[in-house]
Amino acid sequence: MQTPAPFDYARASSLEHALELLDRHGPDARIVAGGHSLLPMLKLRVAYVDWLVDINDLRDLDYVRVDGDAIAIGALTRHATMLESPLLAEHYRIFADAERVIADPVVRNRGTIGGSLCQADPSEDLAAVCSALRAEMVLRSAEGTRRVPAREFHQGPYETACRPAEILTEVRVPIRAGWVGSAYSKVERRAGDWPVAAAGAFVQVDGNTVTDVGIGLTAVGAPHFCAPEAEERLRGGPAGDGELTAAAELAAQACNPQTDQRGPADYKRHLARELTLRSLRRAVGRARGQGG
Repeated sequence: MQTPAPFDYARASSLEHALELLDRHGPDARIVAGGHSLLPMLKLRVAYVDWLVDINDLRDLDYVRVDGDAIAIGALTRHATMLESPLLAEHYRIFADAERVIADPVVRNRGTIGGSLCQADPSEDLAAVCSALRAEMVLRSAEGTRRVPAREFHQGPYETACRPAEILTEVRVPIRAGWVGSAYSKVERRAGDWPVAAAGAFVQVDGNTVTDVGIGLTAVGAPHFCAPEAEERLRGGPAGDGELTAAAELAAQACNPQTDQRGPADYKRHLARELTLRSLRRAVGRARGQGG
């Protein structure tokens, strides 16, 4: 039975304390919150750390609230909280769609949005959601605060824009006025598994015209989890099924899926197209108040 390599452990009592611990222990210190992704990697010795800094006592990073023109989500907010949030349900049903198919209740009760995004797994569901919504990441260090667009935050598999001794503290999602709908669609081998492929979208419409749109993709090798060419195909045009189908085809073309144990590349590209189309159709229907 494999066990992790030895490491030291510290429990932060505040954000400032966590930043001080990260700065003191250097680049080989890692944050742990839910731990459902990091701890198995340590056990398998895929990842190594000298120090684990536990931030579970930082309750002031656990919230979902309106802040100006954005919905602010604290980095320590659990998946279960987002699934049940009436605020997110009111503005972006894509969150409930995605959270409902993330792992199982045990993971959802402990896992956090910050941990999910900072893990930067190429098959991460919330990375696609945040990319579709063009969210913004708030990063804090001893030098101050900076903001990074979601589409620049993930820089490669398991690699983010987060610097050493820097913590993701908040995710900000713009509140869009008018008729807005969103949706997330996923194919998995079994309930709660990582996706074979998944796609999310939001659509803002004025009558039959698409005024804004975002498309997020995961597990299919889409750069930065998004499909900007497909979005441009829709933006400013009609929200008809022919246009949605053409955009879904562009989204599939933007992917670079790899054959692995979850399926062949051609199958994943096919899923990228179909799931993008499904999410766009549901998002348009929801924007028009048709439910779904």
